[in-house]
Amino acid sequence: MPISPIKITAVEVLLLDVPTIRPHLLSVATMRQQTLVLVFIRSDDGILGYGEATTIGGLAYGEESPESIKTNIDTYMAPLLIGGDATNIAARMQSLRKPVQGNRFAKCAIETALFDAHAKRLGVPLSTLFGGRIVDSLPVAWTLASGNTERDIAEAETMLDLKRHRIFKLKIGLREVREDVAHVAAIKRVIGERGSVRVDVNQAWTETEAMLGMHMLHDAGIDLVEQPIAAGNHEGLRRLRNQNRIPLMADESLHGPSDAYQLAKHHAVDVFAIKITQSGGLTGARDVASIAEAAHVELYGGTMLEGAIGTIASAQLFSTFPALAWGTELFGPLLLTEEILRTPLTYKDFSLQLPTGPGLGIELDEDRIHFLRRDKASIKEKNKDKNALFATR
Repeated sequence: MPISPIKITAVEVLLLDVPTIRPHLLSVATMRQQTLVLVFIRSDDGILGYGEATTIGGLAYGEESPESIKTNIDTYMAPLLIGGDATNIAARMQSLRKPVQGNRFAKCAIETALFDAHAKRLGVPLSTLFGGRIVDSLPVAWTLASGNTERDIAEAETMLDLKRHRIFKLKIGLREVREDVAHVAAIKRVIGERGSVRVDVNQAWTETEAMLGMHMLHDAGIDLVEQPIAAGNHEGLRRLRNQNRIPLMADESLHGPSDAYQLAKHHAVDVFAIKITQSGGLTGARDVASIAEAAHVELYGGTMLEGAIGTIASAQLFSTFPALAWGTELFGPLLLTEEILRTPLTYKDFSLQLPTGPGLGIELDEDRIHFLRRDKASIKEKNKDKNALFATR
């Protein structure tokens, strides 16, 4: 007798506005809060899967915003998912590809929620669905982004004393090149060999500025330069790599497997900053990692400053990679003033510890989610909807 498929019954998207512990300065935006975009998918077996589609700075970083992600999932994607077999994740994602162009972040959240639910159904960690984890913890960098040299030094010293981080990335690009390099060099002199110092320029430099900056950063003992020039300038990246000794990493240039192939083919960079959202999902990120391994490009586990759901989803996948030569940047939840988990993620010994429970291995604090959600004013209306997943708190 054939087994009846497990059908998707509801898809819900919530926006949570969460203040950051301090202003977070990037060349494209200054963040004082983060909007978490959480996606929940329920099936008729009662299992609820979690996903996240958080981005940075509204539309300053990319073409998807929290509001567009919610609208596009609610309007276009959820109707294509409801009624479909929740256990056939490849088919569900294929059903979105032709009618929904782009929308990598939204698709990532949906795919994550489907994988989380299915791993819960099977009683295994999500990493098991990608071949199983090789490690149980991942080194985690901390971004120093106050823009103030003394404050950044004090913050780095605190992280070293707490044994929470010994990899530091500095956000630069707002100031003149020499001024930025002086700021970075001063921090490196204090940290010395106790930690690794890297920079992220977020495309703020011209190619000639990057040539100067990379030479100076190498002389200052900086370990890595991330995305110094425009994302589409692959030839410029290749030229910079060929004319400098400091390793070069692609971030905004890397929107999934197709970009990974082109960057690897042209020997444009030394390192990929792999992100599940930028790759369009967990399977896309896995494919990026496979291309990197075949092309001898090293990996760094990147972040979009997600909250706990996106962070641990990334960690579950990254734990299955044969190597992450440059560690990860999965510190997003630590930048936020509010906790949405009943048991927070564990950061110790300079690493994020992976949970062992089924699925993502986390339990949400629904009261905190209710407190933080943007649409609290409309909850009475949502209470009328029997399919609303987080409306009845």
